Amino acid sequence: MKLRHALALAGAISFWSGSVLAADMQASLYKRLGGYDALAAVTDDFIGRLATDPQLGKFFAGHSTDSLHHIRQLVLDQLCAATGGPCFYIGRNMKQSHAGLHITESDWDVTVKHLNETLVKFQVPAPEQQEVLTTIGSLKADIVEMH
Repeated sequence: MKLRHALALAGAISFWSGSVLAADMQASLYKRLGGYDALAAVTDDFIGRLATDPQLGKFFAGHSTDSLHHIRQLVLDQLCAATGGPCFYIGRNMKQSHAGLHITESDWDVTVKHLNETLVKFQVPAPEQQEVLTTIGSLKADIVEMH
């Protein structure tokens, strides 16, 4: 009888360990990126790059400090939600938010370059970098205005 209990316990531990390992491998992109504080740091660096870029700075000019903080929070909330985090994005959709800004393919390419640089700066592993870029890339059609 004791052997049966020992085998059952060993099986349960093995199953539980396998489940934990599988859960770690299935962790959300949000968790793999380091959670909210990590995404906030990435957002701050990324927006800083965009706002100071000679080509893209025009999209941030004329906003009050409060408006810039609001934009930052919306970007952070959207990134958090899109990566499986606990945030809710309450802003407008990307098509509405970017309509009339005349964002070009070139603007998009510079933006992606800055995002890549930010991810490298924060030593985000390549698989997660690719997932972030794929997630952001899915928004392109609603952001870039085709002429």
